[in-house]
Amino acid sequence: MFMRQIFVIALLLLTALLSDGASPRWEAVDTAERIFTEHRSEPEWNDVVVRENNIYIATSQKTNVKVFTILGQLISQETLSPGIHRLQINAKGIYILKIGATTRRVTI
Repeated sequence: MFMRQIFVIALLLLTALLSDGASPRWEAVDTAERIFTEHRSEPEWNDVVVRENNIYIATSQKTNVKVFTILGQLISQETLSPGIHRLQINAKGIYILKIGATTRRVTI
């Protein structure tokens, strides 16, 4: 039991040392609107599009957004203003995206 605790502590310390401590940040973008309009005339609000390593969200009102890893680790949490926003995630994988009361799975 004691060795397991030491292993967990060492793993947590190693993870903290290897991460840069900065979580990814959402940024407002104007040019991303064409991503939403490829198949329709206007973006649908609270719509999500994934392109390459970016998650795009179009929102019509202030919205709380959280992004989790598939294991439940929170990697980003922000309140977005109305508009189109982008989050760049460098690690490929499956993420859980919570936009207000809606939850979605996205794959990067």
